[in-house]
Amino acid sequence: MEQRKILVTSALPYANGAIHLGHLMETIQTDIWVRLQKMRGHDCLYVCADDAHGTAIMLSAEKRGITSEQLIDEVKQQHMQDFADFHIGFDNYHSTHTEENRALSASIYKALEANGHIARRSIKQLFDPEKKLFLADRYITGTCPKCKTAGQYGDNCEACGSTYSPAELIDPRSVISGATPIEKESEHFFFRLPEFSDMLKTWTRSGTLQDQVANKLSEWLDEELQEWDISRDAPYFGFEIPGAPGKYFYVWLDAPIGYMASLQNLCDRTDYKFDDYWHKDSTAEVYHFIGKDIINFHTLFWPAMLTSTGYRTPTAVYVHGFLTVDGTKMSKSRGTFVNARTYLEQLDPEYLRYYLAAKLSSGIDDLDLNLEDFVQRVNSDLVGKVVNIASRCAGFISKGFDGMLSETPDNLALLKEIQAASEDIARHYEAREYSKAVRLIMALADKANQYINDKEPWVIAKTDKTSPQLQAICSTGINAFRLLMCYLKPVLPAMAAKAEDFLAIAPLQWRDSGELLTNHQISKFKPLLTRVEADKVKAMIETTQQSYADKPADQPAADTASETAETGLEPEIGFDDFIKVDLRVALITNAEQVEGADKLLRITLDIGKDKAGNPMTRTVLSGIKSAYQPKALIGRLTVLVANLQPRKMKFGTSEGMILAAGPGGKDIWLLQPDSGAEPGMRIT
Repeated sequence: MEQRKILVTSALPYANGAIHLGHLMETIQTDIWVRLQKMRGHDCLYVCADDAHGTAIMLSAEKRGITSEQLIDEVKQQHMQDFADFHIGFDNYHSTHTEENRALSASIYKALEANGHIARRSIKQLFDPEKKLFLADRYITGTCPKCKTAGQYGDNCEACGSTYSPAELIDPRSVISGATPIEKESEHFFFRLPEFSDMLKTWTRSGTLQDQVANKLSEWLDEELQEWDISRDAPYFGFEIPGAPGKYFYVWLDAPIGYMASLQNLCDRTDYKFDDYWHKDSTAEVYHFIGKDIINFHTLFWPAMLTSTGYRTPTAVYVHGFLTVDGTKMSKSRGTFVNARTYLEQLDPEYLRYYLAAKLSSGIDDLDLNLEDFVQRVNSDLVGKVVNIASRCAGFISKGFDGMLSETPDNLALLKEIQAASEDIARHYEAREYSKAVRLIMALADKANQYINDKEPWVIAKTDKTSPQLQAICSTGINAFRLLMCYLKPVLPAMAAKAEDFLAIAPLQWRDSGELLTNHQISKFKPLLTRVEADKVKAMIETTQQSYADKPADQPAADTASETAETGLEPEIGFDDFIKVDLRVALITNAEQVEGADKLLRITLDIGKDKAGNPMTRTVLSGIKSAYQPKALIGRLTVLVANLQPRKMKFGTSEGMILAAGPGGKDIWLLQPDSGAEPGMRIT
């Protein structure tokens, strides 16, 4: 097999909070993939860093009375320890607030500017006159101009769902100081993203992205792209823009460059060469693992910047969904917003690594950590199946044969079947279909356990503890265990290391699955993994609940904002919010193609009559062209979100949203009410 040269990254955790289960799902997914590559003999590097810039970090440091540098250094050490304790095998973990990143960011910016891809113009923003700080929307609250509900943030109302500009708020206040903001003009710098529209349409459909992601991006690319504001005014914690005193790079400008900076830092200390990975003619593979909340930064802005400045683009960007716990978004009040350290105080990290692997796929659907299933599956699979094979056989080999395995196992056919699965399991791992790999491994474990059950070595041992048959049976079991641990090593590196000590072998490589252990002396068996205790899981949840209950209610908006940015989890809504969504039965009276749009159909809907008896219609632009011929839709009933605020789009205004499901392409299915429904009927 030809050796591949690979660079892998996962998203940079924000240096304003602790590592939590959402971060861990991504880094565990990435780490498993990297460990597979290394076991198969490829030259694979895994680099990451803390995302260390932005207003939120500056404000958090001020609140604590320390410098921003002190804060990010402290948080970085905590992050590195948490990741290490979950066996995340970074080749380098760095920070975006480093000289490597400063130099690379400046170099890339100067190239963008020289290539004509930077624009400058003045914009008006709200400004805190006490704090002397321009305010992002999340740092402004006031009364909604539409429904008059107080305490709403600067871009949308949680009560009525309206969107507006911060300047439209009634009685606006700065969240930071409480002062009344004033409008102030400032020059900002913009990246000319629209100039890369054609390049991005080609790149996003080149096989670099999952189909679901490419489909989503095509919706954005069908509309006119906007220039990207890449500057922020002082005071701001970050890098000053070259030649522009008092102007700083927006955090998302230098964050992805942090991948490069982390590699540069590694190259400066080793024989690796930066250009081998990032030069435009590089033949190395580069992969980004990210969450679906930061798709636009990694698949629009980032490849466009790289293209402008003469660097290569990523081989692939692998996107995953969010982590939910017991079927709902991670929640502080429920105790399911669990930090890494809280988990580690109660549970073995490899429980989580295994459970996530058993459920992870290559798609972008959310993954649910069901706590009851978590206990059952880990205990059943790892303890009840895999470890059980070794524990049932090792004692007989130690006591009756001084730890020596037989020259010829009893059941070579079983072992050859397990060996034959090697390439299929590796292929599933490579494709990030970890759940398929785990299912196949556990099916083989079931066969090994069934073999041991059928042979009943304990019965043989009662009459002859030194029987050659007993040795051959148990040697078969030990060999089966070794093969299964080889396949599970990317998921369970710590358990694999313990198994290697027990088996008295060198660290397992993937090719080792082609060999068996014969005439080999093993060590005395020691427990490899204990069962998950349900009360430990309960204690983890209760500790999390208590930790947030102990915090003051007036947590700064900066913490909330950065937390949302890290996880992609929006604030939970209550039932009162949910029932405001007006779902109506609608009759499609006309459907037609939208000239110039690749995805959209213009659909006219009859939603019954108003209180005065007048017919009500809505016109909706819907991205379902790939799945439906317009004429086939006419006369069909569907479901409409009737009270959604109209949205002005490139091809017209859409006055609502029809509900559909599916992964995209031809597989889009409109929700259709029962045939007895009538237009205008509300769905409750």
